[in-house]
Amino acid sequence: MNAKVETQDSRLDTVKLGFAIAILLAAIFGFYYYSEHSTLLRVLGLLAAAGVAVFVALQTEIGRRFWGFIQESRAEVRKVVWPTRQETVQTTLIVIVMVILVGILLWLLDMFLVWAVRLLTGQG
Repeated sequence: MNAKVETQDSRLDTVKLGFAIAILLAAIFGFYYYSEHSTLLRVLGLLAAAGVAVFVALQTEIGRRFWGFIQESRAEVRKVVWPTRQETVQTTLIVIVMVILVGILLWLLDMFLVWAVRLLTGQG
């Protein structure tokens, strides 16, 4: 009995997702088909159709899981402790100084290797 119900639910979800995609495609087609009308009206129609399509898609199991993921992500972002301005500036300056130092070190290593290769090949 459970397998039958799950099969019907998944088929209904597939139909709902197909309907949502059809709404989006129709809205995009209408946006370009009515190109002689006001751009504002066409964009508002496109946004309204996208809203309806999203509403339909959220009625599926995939949509409910996606919405739950979005809510959990927002909760996690709220838990993040963001650095202060002073910490950000200090970290940025440290990174810049380290990049310059490593660049100079690599330049010196390159100069030494060029000198060594010229010495070994008899060109300098």
